[in-house]
Amino acid sequence: MRSNQEAFREGMKDGVPIGLGYFAVAFALGVAARDAGLSPVQGFIASILCLASAGEYAGFTVIAAASPMFEMVLITLIINARYLLMSTAVSQKLSEKIRPVHRFGVAYFITDEIFAIEMWQKGNLNPFYTYGAGTVAAPLWAIGTALGILVGNLMPVRLVSALSVALFGMFLAVIIPPARKDRIILVLVIISFAASFAASRLPYLNLLSTGNRIILLTILLSACAAILFPHPEEEDEEPLEQNV
Repeated sequence: MRSNQEAFREGMKDGVPIGLGYFAVAFALGVAARDAGLSPVQGFIASILCLASAGEYAGFTVIAAASPMFEMVLITLIINARYLLMSTAVSQKLSEKIRPVHRFGVAYFITDEIFAIEMWQKGNLNPFYTYGAGTVAAPLWAIGTALGILVGNLMPVRLVSALSVALFGMFLAVIIPPARKDRIILVLVIISFAASFAASRLPYLNLLSTGNRIILLTILLSACAAILFPHPEEEDEEPLEQNV
């Protein structure tokens, strides 16, 4: 049985590559924040409160356009709606004994990449694993945004674009190891990529926002995978410390 301290250290170790990816991508986000008129401090606060690149970028775009507040709320809600699905999935990995304060803490740190490493954990998820990963990733995301506001516009456009690709490479590093171990996962990953590309080109579907397409494909593909390839329940779930 891992202690909370061991789970936290393991989370920090797994969060390092995620944090470095966030730091690089946040430079490009910082440029958008600067164009919206945000200061480095404001950009830092915005990023530490919203750990979502697409949602945050949309928010900066709304600020730059001087649009009403309700429009910003609506846009960010739609774009970030996929996190509702992720939160539901993560909640199933938490023990019933986990207190609400830890559930809120885990929910705050849910991002695409942290969600991936959480679901990779065997048995019950220890909240301190998430805290460890988030403690590394979240500050680097916010610091990267602040630095992007300071020096982003001084960097060549090609370099900023190259940095924005880093997160995608890092996400591939998260999904490739389990795909190599399980052929079913590999096939599902390939189908997911193909379906995502097709949805962005097909009539009507291409009119949906990226966030809504992700939600639709996630529901359809995960439902099909659950029906066709049911995962057996793990009998030996890892017990958590009683004081969690």
